[in-house]
Amino acid sequence: MKRREFIILLGGSAVAWPVAARAQQPAMPVIGFINAALAQSYGPQLAAFLKGLDEKGYVDGRNVTIEYRWAEGHTDRLPSMAADLVRRQVTVIAATTTPAALAAKAATTTIPIVFTAAGDPVQLRLVTSLNRPGGNVTGVTNLSVEVAPKRLELLHELVPTASVVALLVNSTNPNTETNTKELQAAARTLGLELHVLNASTERDFDAVFAKLIQLRVGGLVIGADALFNSLSEQLAALALRHAVPTIYQNRAFAVAGGLLSYGADATDGYRLAGIYVGRVLKGEKPADLPVQQATKVEMYINLKTAKALGITVPLPLSGRADELFE
Repeated sequence: MKRREFIILLGGSAVAWPVAARAQQPAMPVIGFINAALAQSYGPQLAAFLKGLDEKGYVDGRNVTIEYRWAEGHTDRLPSMAADLVRRQVTVIAATTTPAALAAKAATTTIPIVFTAAGDPVQLRLVTSLNRPGGNVTGVTNLSVEVAPKRLELLHELVPTASVVALLVNSTNPNTETNTKELQAAARTLGLELHVLNASTERDFDAVFAKLIQLRVGGLVIGADALFNSLSEQLAALALRHAVPTIYQNRAFAVAGGLLSYGADATDGYRLAGIYVGRVLKGEKPADLPVQQATKVEMYINLKTAKALGITVPLPLSGRADELFE
C-alpha cells in the first residue's frame, strides 16, 4: 500500500471511530409525564417529583428525558395523550392525578406506569392489591378523598351557624360518587342539609355560584379534583366575591384568598412517585413495588378572608393550622 493511501485510510478510520462510538452509546431513557391539570398550577408538585427522581440519580436532560403532557383540565384529552406516549415507546409513564392514571392504564399493559392518585387504587382498579400491585402499574395514593368528611367538619366548626351547605364536584372525576356518599353521610351526622353541585369545566363556575346564592348556603366544600386544582385561585376569588365560606384541599387555595384548606401534602406524594420512577428506570418491576400512601395532611387558614366574611376563627382551630395567612 502506498504511503499516501495509508494516511488517507488511517485518517478516515480516525473520523469513523468517534461516530461508531457515539452510535454504540445507549439512548437516554424517556419518561412520559401525563397530568390532567395545568402545568402552571403544579409547580410545587413537579419540583417534588423531580427531587424524588434526582434522589435515585436521574436528572432531566442529563441522563433521562421527560416528555410532558398536560390536559389543562380537559380530561377527555387524556386517552389520546396516553396513547401518544405509548406510540413513542417511552420507558416509563408517570401518570399523575387519578384521571391520568386511569388513562395510562387503559393505554398499555406493558410499559411500566407509576401513578399518583387520590382515593383507593384497588377500588379504582388501578392495581389488584396495595402490597402486590401485579401487572405494570404501581404508585402513590394520598388522603385527599379519605379526608373529605373532615373538611365538612372543619367548615362546620368554623361556621357553626350554617345549616345549609353545598358540595362542588366534577362529575367526570372517578372519585365523585365515593366522595359524594361520604359527604352526605357526614352531613347527616352533623345535622346539615347538603346540596351537590357539578362543574366539569371552567364555564360552569359562574352558574354554580349563582346557584349557591339562590340556595342560601352557609358554606361550600370543594371536592378534590385536578380541574379545581388548576383553577383554585379563581375558585377562591369567586368564593370571596360571593361571600361564601369555602374549604378546599390545597395550600394554593388559601394563599389566593380561600378561607380554609385541608388535605394531603401533594408534594410528599409526588416526591415518592419520582423515587419509584427512578427505581423502575434502574430495572425494578412495578409488580414488585407496593403502592405507597402519602399520609401527611396540612391545614391553612386565611385570617384576612375570615375577617372580611365576619368570621371569628376559634383559637383551638387556628392553633391546629400549619400556617395562617393575614
